[in-house]
Amino acid sequence: MSPVLQGKKALVTGAGSGIGAAVARRLADDGAAVYVVDIDAGKVEPLAAEYGAVEAIGCDLSDLAAVDRLPADVDILVNNAGRQHVSRLEEFDPEMFSQILRIMLEAPFRLVRRMLPHMYGRGWGRVVNISSAHGLRASPYKSAYVSAKHGLEGLSKVTALEGAEHGVTSNCINPAYVRTPLVEAQIADQAAAHGISEDEVVEKIMLTPVAVKRLIEPAETAELAALLWGPASNSITGSSLTQDGGWTAR
Repeated sequence: MSPVLQGKKALVTGAGSGIGAAVARRLADDGAAVYVVDIDAGKVEPLAAEYGAVEAIGCDLSDLAAVDRLPADVDILVNNAGRQHVSRLEEFDPEMFSQILRIMLEAPFRLVRRMLPHMYGRGWGRVVNISSAHGLRASPYKSAYVSAKHGLEGLSKVTALEGAEHGVTSNCINPAYVRTPLVEAQIADQAAAHGISEDEVVEKIMLTPVAVKRLIEPAETAELAALLWGPASNSITGSSLTQDGGWTAR
């Protein structure tokens, strides 16, 4: 049996590690030719070497002109790249706020806008937005991240409504804390700030709102993403698939 994505191209942002790398590998395993994009091209070059049909691209998504130069011949777009900054609203650096929104909301908009004509022309396309439990809930001190993820949820739904007649679906995946470099950096920062161990940060801060008391592994999120480009995906659109250990059940 031929791979489910044979003859299709995918693009994954933030593919240098964590969820992005796991999703890129899953796409390649399903037969797609994958553009792996990261701010540090050196991080995605080993992934490209691992899979012959993968092209490594360095791109700073906060540079929107550079975003507009990324490939447009894409059948599956995975908007994954992100960054975090924790600060009280009255102390939050406005430029940092703007940069986070450019990376996590404006860049996904530009990529969707750039790639939809190709998807429409083929009568098939998949937009997979790696959102977060913070796309559905808020936490203090994360105003930019929460705002960007909430905006991504809205963009995803509009893409779903406009793309439906063209065979294009658009969905969000909403994990709780995933074991990624971004989360590991947060653990270290919070341990230093609160004067507690990193294990206590995970247990007493990060896992407090979730019922399943564990961090999610990137490969788990990649498996959920595969549902959204697989055989069962035709009528899954405009949805937010929670993988949050029960966070939003409260």
